[in-house]
Amino acid sequence: MNLEINLPRKLFNQLLHLAQISPDQEVCGLIAEKQGLPISCYPIENAANTPENRFLLNSEQQIAAIRQMRENGENLYAIYHSHPKTPAFPSKIDIEMAAYPEAIYLIISLNTKGILEMRAFRLMNKAVQELPLVLIEA
Repeated sequence: MNLEINLPRKLFNQLLHLAQISPDQEVCGLIAEKQGLPISCYPIENAANTPENRFLLNSEQQIAAIRQMRENGENLYAIYHSHPKTPAFPSKIDIEMAAYPEAIYLIISLNTKGILEMRAFRLMNKAVQELPLVLIEA
């Protein structure tokens, strides 16, 4: 199954902006969808002990975001985070900590010679599958 990820350009730009305004720490959060289309971004505080090289969603904010999604008739679509100094590819810890096999994992890299990069992955059973990411006008 090679799922193509259609990401609205506005949401893509919002994620890149969030990563850029926190260039020394991994930013993270959730993306919600309605009828299969990603529509909302829920930034969540990074609660990791070493936020410069890993992320851990603040559990209270994560629960609040999921509650807000339900109230808005949305579903969890993706979990995003940034890599300030490494490529947009899941780290060993990202793979081990992946707890939502149904979610897409979006990784933004700031470490590409001034060019921001975002890639999409499915992380399931410790396996990594990259998914084509297509920007759409929505």
